Amino acid sequence: MAIQPKKQEMPVQNASVRARNFNEVALGYSAETAVIEADRCLNCKNRPCVEGCPVNISIPEFIAKIKEKDFEGAYSIISESSSLPAVCGRVCPQETQCESKCTLGVKFEPVGIGRLERFVADYHNANFKGETVLPESNGHRVAVIGSGPSGLTCAGDLAKRGYRVTVFEALHLAGGVLVYGIPEFRLPKEIVKKEVETLKKYGVEIQTNIVIGKTVTIDELFDEGFEAVFIGSGAGLPRFMGIAGESLKGVYSANEFLTRANLMKAYDKESHTPMMRAKNVAVVGGGNVAMDAARTALRLGAENVYIIYRRSMDELPARKEEVEHAEEEGIKFKVLRNPVEIIGYNNPEDRRDSKNGFVTGIKVRKCELGEPDEKGRRRPVEIEGSEYVIDVDCVIMAIGTSPNPLIKNTTLSLEVNGRGGIVVEENTGKTSKEGVYAGGDAVTGAATVILAMGAGKTAAKAIDEYISKKGK
Repeated sequence: MAIQPKKQEMPVQNASVRARNFNEVALGYSAETAVIEADRCLNCKNRPCVEGCPVNISIPEFIAKIKEKDFEGAYSIISESSSLPAVCGRVCPQETQCESKCTLGVKFEPVGIGRLERFVADYHNANFKGETVLPESNGHRVAVIGSGPSGLTCAGDLAKRGYRVTVFEALHLAGGVLVYGIPEFRLPKEIVKKEVETLKKYGVEIQTNIVIGKTVTIDELFDEGFEAVFIGSGAGLPRFMGIAGESLKGVYSANEFLTRANLMKAYDKESHTPMMRAKNVAVVGGGNVAMDAARTALRLGAENVYIIYRRSMDELPARKEEVEHAEEEGIKFKVLRNPVEIIGYNNPEDRRDSKNGFVTGIKVRKCELGEPDEKGRRRPVEIEGSEYVIDVDCVIMAIGTSPNPLIKNTTLSLEVNGRGGIVVEENTGKTSKEGVYAGGDAVTGAATVILAMGAGKTAAKAIDEYISKKGK
């Protein structure tokens, strides 16, 4: 049978309907569609797709199981390498990782690996009735700081090796950025909860409302009997541009905006931390977080939402699928624009400018693309005299985050770089402090879920080797 040149379409909610609800946009493959898509896989002997996966899932093998309609067998193969398959199938940038290496993609569209992973994980979560076999304890204890993707991955891998793992989470729910940062319409919180519950079945203990550096320090964790510590605390410290008007009411960091919407349900009138209802919203930035913030603002009732990005559409760092979904929903893109000031007034009756007032607009300057920077992207060059004001009553800054300095400031001998990231050995995640390892955004700054998972996996292997050697 001839190979189909295009991957099977992912069914989605109608754009005009989904733009006003928080239900998941993508609806998932059916079993029949998954088998058809799996049949496109060439089952290459050199397996280039595995090389493109940061956690090295045995991709051809799990797809072969789908072809056989052995969906539980496919899940077993995936779960050997990934602790969060239902999450990865939804939010990983497969187009730049595993699917970018797919041999079929040389001539046709690559196999929909991410869509197949999501199908398998969802099938398992809906149908599996068996018991999880608890690994035999090896008697060793490891502490994991943060329950985001790197922390959960490290915890899961160590638990499967027999370690008694305790995860310490600063917030009241486990999941880290998966619950506070990624909106419900992209990653339902029940999915994250299910993945966390699966890890608990392997013996992972999760303690919430524990702020490492305040409630307890890393040095005190060692005093309590933990033999190694993994830091996966993420990068939750927001960045701002340093332009006039950032202290106005109605200016948010994307981190605060999404946390209040996703975790604290600020869109609910009964919420203890309600947000102002904005009519016209500007989101500064062009990554996945910017898309999430813009699409969330739309669902919260905004009439106009603008993405303001200093490069062109071709340079947007967000996933292509997320950009397309945003455009379909009516998000307006103001590219080659750079904010220079946020405009506001103090008293709604007199509209006088005030640094402590309310947002009324954002002044932007037009840009053109100049010479490439050190990463090969053409630098935006501002055009003098091209400024104009876009009328908005809310501005959301989505220009990146940095690691919180709390752990660094309360831990002896922990080296960090100039950006606040923890310095680690590349292939182990080992820090400058004996017995302490780190990975994910706490090391790299804001990056992808799957890269954080890869770092957690690397550190788990190194921690196992470290404790094994120490015990000899």
